[in-house]
Amino acid sequence: MPIPTIIFGILLSTLYGGLYHLVRGGRTRKLLFYLVLSWAGFWLGDTLGWLLNWTFASAGIMNAGMGTLLAFVFMGIGELVTMILKK
Repeated sequence: MPIPTIIFGILLSTLYGGLYHLVRGGRTRKLLFYLVLSWAGFWLGDTLGWLLNWTFASAGIMNAGMGTLLAFVFMGIGELVTMILKK
């Protein structure tokens, strides 16, 4: 994968994590948590989309659609897990 594509993917997934934190709120520690989940979900979604041949919203050779979907799924599940562990 070319370097510009990787940089675009990192920027896009960082934006998703930041927006999720902006909407859901929380401390700085939670922002880092959302960023890590967004990065992991985005790149796993990109890879999974290409392996299963599910492509939508592709940006060049990056499967941004699946990456976006899994990034938000990861952040949502991460938030649910932290809520459960707090109780």
